[in-house]
Amino acid sequence: MPKEAVFTMKLEPELRDAFMSEAQATHRPASQILRELMREFVQRQRQTREYDDFLAHKVQTARTSMKVGVEISNDEVEAQFVARRAKVAGLA
Repeated sequence: MPKEAVFTMKLEPELRDAFMSEAQATHRPASQILRELMREFVQRQRQTREYDDFLAHKVQTARTSMKVGVEISNDEVEAQFVARRAKVAGLA
């Protein structure tokens, strides 16, 4: 992938020096390490956002179900999962 953008940032001289020293110790260019850190950050943020969206959808679905009277008690949920765990463990 061609590298066409330039990224400039301000940081403390001590942090820059420590970072450059560690990059040199790993025999890797600082720019490569920063690209990896950026990619990891972007991936983490996307995963977090996707999970938040998934969770919000589940909550909304549950609220809608409760409003229309499609609900089960906590005891029923617990009983279903006891049965499911037993099945997975080969006990049922």
